[in-house]
Amino acid sequence: MSLEGRTALLAGATGLVGRSCLTRLLEHPEYARVVVLVRRPTGMNHDKLQEIRADFDALGDLASLPAVDDVFVALGTTIKTAGSRPAFYKVDHDYVVSVAKLGKRADARRISLVSSIGADATSMNFYLRVKGEAERDISDLGYECVDILRPSMLLGDRAEHRTGEALATPIMRALSGAMIGPLRAYRAIEARDVGVAMVAGLVSDATAGVRVRTFDDIRRLAS
Repeated sequence: MSLEGRTALLAGATGLVGRSCLTRLLEHPEYARVVVLVRRPTGMNHDKLQEIRADFDALGDLASLPAVDDVFVALGTTIKTAGSRPAFYKVDHDYVVSVAKLGKRADARRISLVSSIGADATSMNFYLRVKGEAERDISDLGYECVDILRPSMLLGDRAEHRTGEALATPIMRALSGAMIGPLRAYRAIEARDVGVAMVAGLVSDATAGVRVRTFDDIRRLAS
């Protein structure tokens, strides 16, 4: 199936993974237009790029969205950055699902979502439960293809400083080689690889259904 001339919708383009995903979408020959939902400009100029200022608390009221084929959701924060558990839930669940609903309304058939290793809607861990609920609710929207990427710690230069991640990064890098078997899924991974894999996953595999990708799958798609 030829994908030439497809339109992508991306949310989270200014984040660590989203920046990589946006760059890959803009350079990919099979996408003719990349529509980005933003609160602030990306600072990028490209013939394919269309930025739409959006209030993520009222995405249902957005009337100017063109028809799209594929949706890419790279939204995410931390409880510390959000300020509270309810605020975190709003970003990592409500906003994520709202973007997916918006894409479905715009005729999209396929969606790629960045989640987290260990995501589980029944987890006792709040973070993992929120991620799992977002996966579950998006999977129930009726997309033909749902591509879920579950990376562990993301490596890369963030616009915001996260002290915990800064301290953990060298440790995770050192331990990665010792993580074998089932533990491979918990290896730290470059955020740029996740962004590239988001695009490659939808372009290279048109199989219907829900697919979950962890470390090895993500690295393979990014290569």
